[in-house]
Amino acid sequence: MTEQHSSAAPGTVLRIGTRGSALALAQTGDIARAITAATGIETVLIPVTTHGDVTRASLASLGGTGVFASALRDFLLAGECDLVVHSMKDLPTAAAPGLAIGAVPERADARDALCARDGLTLAELPEGARVGTGSPRRIAQLRRRRPDLEIVDIRGNIDTRLGFVSSGELDAVVLAVAGLERLGRDGAITERFELSEWPPAPAQGALAIEVRAESVAAPVTDPIRAALNAIEHPETRAEAAAERAVLARLEAGCAAPIGAHALLSGGTLALHAAVYAPTGTDLRERTEGVAVSADTLLSVAAGLGSDLADALLADGAAEIAPLT
Repeated sequence: MTEQHSSAAPGTVLRIGTRGSALALAQTGDIARAITAATGIETVLIPVTTHGDVTRASLASLGGTGVFASALRDFLLAGECDLVVHSMKDLPTAAAPGLAIGAVPERADARDALCARDGLTLAELPEGARVGTGSPRRIAQLRRRRPDLEIVDIRGNIDTRLGFVSSGELDAVVLAVAGLERLGRDGAITERFELSEWPPAPAQGALAIEVRAESVAAPVTDPIRAALNAIEHPETRAEAAAERAVLARLEAGCAAPIGAHALLSGGTLALHAAVYAPTGTDLRERTEGVAVSADTLLSVAAGLGSDLADALLADGAAEIAPLT
């Protein structure tokens, strides 16, 4: 994909599996270029079509965004590629037998954004405005802020969704800032929602590089291991681990109405999570922080997420929201 540097073994080419969507190809291309820049190892992208890419059914009816991961994982286990790139928010929290998350690169902007006609913000949309999203979490958040809106369940790639607004079919859509920026579509953003008031999907904005388990244990001179080490960002891994631990402890799927965001700063890992009633009329939320060190980062992150989820359950989260 990029020119080979002298530090790479001659002929070394890493095969990177990816979904075939424009966004997936863009973010996987970013990873491929970062690997080559850091290690000199050449890469080639191998697109894989997933069931989630071809069906028009809603994500909720498909069991959540984990539908995007299964085909990539099968491809990796079959030895058809050396690693795959997932949007981490689409990855089920349960580990896949024989596979491991080999690297978590530095996270992009985790926020959600409104893309509305005429530069409008959420507060400025007229009463009864039509807003599109396919996410139960975003639906609940919209209903909580603006119960008068008409929420429209939509599917499609980013350009398709933005097209609903430019055509006048919808007044606005809600999308992830990270995806818009990766595709150069952030000019369509009319409002970025603050993380403290509008927590995103757990691990939103983060990527997960999944490999066969033996690659993680390979010598540091192994090309795959070298590539993983070059793009790993421990702080992002810890933040995502805390957020995903909330989902795992709640035994919730990717499509559950749950928002979570963690931030590591100054030796403290802070985590905020919220569980919404589908109608948006009720929620349970908690914020906790713990001191961490480099040696305890991951274990503390997972424990923080699990403990916060227990607190949400004690507050009645399971009574107000469908978590499975």
